Amino acid sequence: MLKGETPKGKPLNGKTALVTGSTSGIGLAIARALANEGAQIVLNGLGDEAQIAALCDELGARYHGANLLDPAAIEEMMRAIGPVDILVNNAGMQHVSPVEDFAPEKWDAVLALNLSAVFHTTRLAVPHMKANGWGRIINTASAHSKVASPYKCAYVATKHGLAGFTKTVALELAQSGVTANCISPGYVWTELVEGQIPDTMAARGLSREQVIDDILLAKQPTKSFVQVEQVAAMAVFLCGDQAANITGANWSIDGGWTAE
Repeated sequence: MLKGETPKGKPLNGKTALVTGSTSGIGLAIARALANEGAQIVLNGLGDEAQIAALCDELGARYHGANLLDPAAIEEMMRAIGPVDILVNNAGMQHVSPVEDFAPEKWDAVLALNLSAVFHTTRLAVPHMKANGWGRIINTASAHSKVASPYKCAYVATKHGLAGFTKTVALELAQSGVTANCISPGYVWTELVEGQIPDTMAARGLSREQVIDDILLAKQPTKSFVQVEQVAAMAVFLCGDQAANITGANWSIDGGWTAE
């Protein structure tokens, strides 16, 4: 077998994939899609024990509950799970506030999770990938890696930073068989987004349709939510051999948001 080649069968057989923030939403969809392609999944994220156990059973996955705000916890997780071939940095958080009122502790937390955690997982995953001559680093960014919105200074700063970090890593690893790319969704239909609709309806005196069209999808010309499966399909594509020369890219899945 050639260096970095997978066994016969599903394309990602023999590959270990760590997906952060993967107990729900986009991360869970990516974990499911990669598992379907044969990858051995390591889940990381929040949730109750029964829910996480059920997901591990469903996917044949392992779980590590490291707090990604803590660099030492990330190091312990990476030691515990062993080498990874596919790293999906998906965990993230948001806080909305005018800059003059933005709580410093919220700024620190958003930067720690959205950006610093990506640095730590990446630096610890890269040596194995380089030695093996194959690896995939996929960072979930956002339309906010390309454009800004008011009251989201920390989130926008981290997503812009994530795009730059990804480009830098891609250049450093360009001849190693390891690629690094961003996926930048717009508004994605998740349980979290769905749960915000009733509160917004009540707060603004709007109908469900008005909340969706005039608030949530105001910047997406297609007026339709991105589906988690669409983001997951892009992640699977980027893991394939056909994407071996795609690196340092920032893939928009945003219904045309950043085309304007």
